[in-house]
Amino acid sequence: MGASPAQNEDNEQDLRLLDEQLCFSLYTATHRIIRAYRPLLEPLGLTYVQYLVMLVLWEKAPRSVGELGSELHLDSGTLTPLLKRMEQAGLVVRERDSEDERRVLISVTDEGLDLQHKSSEIHEAMLCQVELTRPEALALRERIMALADTLRQA
Repeated sequence: MGASPAQNEDNEQDLRLLDEQLCFSLYTATHRIIRAYRPLLEPLGLTYVQYLVMLVLWEKAPRSVGELGSELHLDSGTLTPLLKRMEQAGLVVRERDSEDERRVLISVTDEGLDLQHKSSEIHEAMLCQVELTRPEALALRERIMALADTLRQA
């Protein structure tokens, strides 16, 4: 049997409530995760976004500003001042690409590499905070990335 018009109206109203919005759930979780990273990153002198930059550079460096922006989904207007601050802190070096003067390459300094060792326990600490096992975290990440890919293609 179908739902009555009154029940359909109630269901539609429920879907318009803030707590029923997927976007709000993701926003809230993201905000809380970033906040949970702060005390872990503070001793390293890194913000959350700087930590993401370092993760990309620890994986492979040098990288161009464009590559970093693409990898992190950040525009150069956001990334450039961030990289300047990181260079002033002695974590990275910015230099023009000798083969293409328009490109700026970002490398990690020895001090920046030192942070890689100091940050090694952050991932495990976050898994404990969110009370997920590695397989659970991986499954959740895969689902979220699938959602992101679907939205990118839409």
